[in-house]
Amino acid sequence: MNNQNCVSYVTPTRREALFGLGAGLGSVAFSSLLQSADSQRASASKLHHPAKAKRCIFLMMEGGPSHIDTFDPKPELTKQHLRVFTRNGDRESAMSSGKRYFVKSPFDFIKAGESGADLCTQWSHLKSHVDDICFFRGAQVDSVNHPTACYQLNTGNQFGGDPAIGAWVTYGMGTSNENLPGFVVLPKTSYPQGGAGNWSNGFLPAGFQGTPLRAQGSPILNLNPPEGVSSTRQRLNLDLLDQLNRQHLAARPGRSDLEARLSSYELAYQMQTEVPGVLDLEGESQTTLDAYGIGKAKTDAFGRKCLLARRLVEKGVRFVQAYAGNWDSHDYIAKAHGSLIESVDQPIAALLEDLKDRGMLDDTLVVWCGEFGRTPDNGLRGGGQSYGRDHNSKAMTMWFAGGGCNAGHTIGATDEIGATAVEDVHHIRDVHVTLLRLLGLNDNKLTYYHAGRFKQLSQFGGKVIDKLIA
Repeated sequence: MNNQNCVSYVTPTRREALFGLGAGLGSVAFSSLLQSADSQRASASKLHHPAKAKRCIFLMMEGGPSHIDTFDPKPELTKQHLRVFTRNGDRESAMSSGKRYFVKSPFDFIKAGESGADLCTQWSHLKSHVDDICFFRGAQVDSVNHPTACYQLNTGNQFGGDPAIGAWVTYGMGTSNENLPGFVVLPKTSYPQGGAGNWSNGFLPAGFQGTPLRAQGSPILNLNPPEGVSSTRQRLNLDLLDQLNRQHLAARPGRSDLEARLSSYELAYQMQTEVPGVLDLEGESQTTLDAYGIGKAKTDAFGRKCLLARRLVEKGVRFVQAYAGNWDSHDYIAKAHGSLIESVDQPIAALLEDLKDRGMLDDTLVVWCGEFGRTPDNGLRGGGQSYGRDHNSKAMTMWFAGGGCNAGHTIGATDEIGATAVEDVHHIRDVHVTLLRLLGLNDNKLTYYHAGRFKQLSQFGGKVIDKLIA
């Protein structure tokens, strides 16, 4: 959905206008109430800061990818491999829950690009693009539980119910294409842990929730009219329904759910002509399909998501989140992470190259992360050959590309075994604030009045990570 969902098509009475103000719509959203769909396209004039990015593609590796086995090599773990691990440093004693052991990475690492970025050799395609990337090793979250960590990463709240970052972005920036949702989600085959709450509108007007596109079959169910219903007949039906619904809404000012319902009918009608063209990859050249790995068993699924993400942002969608799941490698990390990296490596590299070739990378922010990192230790199973890693909220690697990020740099550091961030340490709320800043939004001004106070993505405020911005 888009900011058009906040526009009243019934001339408000003085009481209704005052009610809308009293409901606490933030200044950015309230200004959109007074604008037409055409003026919404000029949303940059409403931003709090000059925007370095106009849109965002968020690549979510659900399950928690291991920083130690992707972008943060730890030679000390090689020295300590399979020695008994305890957090107090006494390696000869066992933890009360059973012995745990240091686990080295099964992968070799290289320094790539002019920036000398660290990455494991499994990233055979991404290594050519590291100079366009800013790696951040200082991020921390609060939970090692998958659903609560996913909620916190996506909404700022561990317990769900709050707006997703994509909802905040579209709330603040509006849309540049009223025929498409402003916030689109490309989930894995099944929804991630925590479900649709990861892209909820929360307490924002209902129109700002993410629109998931199905991985198989029709991307959106019932998008097209029934057989035998002409577009003229459908338009007349929608106009009558719109008239009746607006009479109903006029007596109930401030009901964002009713406003969203009205807009959803109209948006669905508009999407019938726009969406099929955006989702149809047949118009892409074979060279492009091959670049994304489409048609290859290992890379086809995520390759399609990455290509679709490019097509969506090119058409004006503000925020696209693409999920790749199953990164929860407690066992056989060499096999599991090796296969997972292979499935996303070529598609992500192709996305960065495609955006760059089209002149879009400079103003498109690409984010890569999971909900947390992994531990440097684990219990051993299967005779010591199946080791993996557990969840770690105190150390994780994220990276950013395009959109004004400090490309070609690695910011922050973890300790010698990768157990915790020790340099340029920032809570995920600071990452959220920084992401908004790159998009021209100020977290302290992008607020919505709910439950007695003005709320924001960072919950209680955060700090911009200046080193991440060019």
